[in-house]
Amino acid sequence: MQEILDSFLETEITDQEYYDAIIRFIYSGNIRCGEYECNQFVIRKMDLNNFIIYEEYEINKKREIHHSFSLSKNKLLQVMNEYAKKQGFVIRSFE
Repeated sequence: MQEILDSFLETEITDQEYYDAIIRFIYSGNIRCGEYECNQFVIRKMDLNNFIIYEEYEINKKREIHHSFSLSKNKLLQVMNEYAKKQGFVIRSFE
């Protein structure tokens, strides 16, 4: 799972704007469940505290999901914020 998580961070947390948009989606209490489509990955909010992250492809006009993993809200925020901090981004908290 760590390899896929690292790939997600490297691919999706590439600038402040992308980081901010994902963080807003995670924190939003108005979005109880739903999907946030990133560049390569999709973040699926199962409820306010649980997320599934996966790569989605269309092959032969059929949706295929690869390399999925789940994280709690707190763990997802922790790893994203640690990565963003290393990149020199402003860390956001919308609680």
